[in-house]
Amino acid sequence: MTSMSGGDGAVDERGRTAVVVAPGERGATRIADRVVAKIAAQAAREALGPLPPEAAPPHATVVVHHEAVRVRVHLELDYPCDIGDRCSRVRRQVVQRVRALVGMEVPEVAVHVERLHPAQSHRAAQGRTL
Repeated sequence: MTSMSGGDGAVDERGRTAVVVAPGERGATRIADRVVAKIAAQAAREALGPLPPEAAPPHATVVVHHEAVRVRVHLELDYPCDIGDRCSRVRRQVVQRVRALVGMEVPEVAVHVERLHPAQSHRAAQGRTL
């Protein structure tokens, strides 16, 4: 599609002159909050790797303001583990993926560990199913 409203233009593949629209006059793309939340939750899943079978997958809530998003990630972890390290990995991955896929800054990622799943219960559950 071309616009012929005057001004400097470029020539398209058919030899027609296309007007270049200034960035301030172009439309805008708005990404729904729920889409940003799904991206953040997926990023948390990527950072955590395999979870205990009974653990709920991570979910996220977001607050978007202009070009910045604040994220809260809720997750369950196996235990014992280095909880601080796992939360740090989640934060880094969420920031990286949201920036890359949505183009928004992420000044805050709050990680809420909802539940810890003890390793003994994993072994006991696996022993019963074998």
